[in-house]
Amino acid sequence: MNVLAAQAVDPELARLRDSIDNFDAALIHLLAERFRCTQRVGELKARKGIPPSDPDREARQVARLRKLAVEAKLDPDFAEKFLAFVVKEVIRHHQSIKADHESQIEQQRK
Repeated sequence: MNVLAAQAVDPELARLRDSIDNFDAALIHLLAERFRCTQRVGELKARKGIPPSDPDREARQVARLRKLAVEAKLDPDFAEKFLAFVVKEVIRHHQSIKADHESQIEQQRK
């Protein structure tokens, strides 16, 4: 039996991989919920003329998530990189929402 075949049938490995698959699915669903919420934030910011990014909040979030990571025994540098990736995408969405909002206002003025 080759190593790959042994891994494929190992019940402990299969159980662990099933757990990982479940965690991955949960992460995707949580990220989807988070982005639905940040979508609403972006729409509100656009309507109120608030800039797409908020460096002060972002700094507070980094500190908060680094602390949570330490408490959860997760590498805080990894948590910060993950947050930076997510925040960069959120800001990109907010910039797009702002541009769309400004375009709609311009269209209404014509």
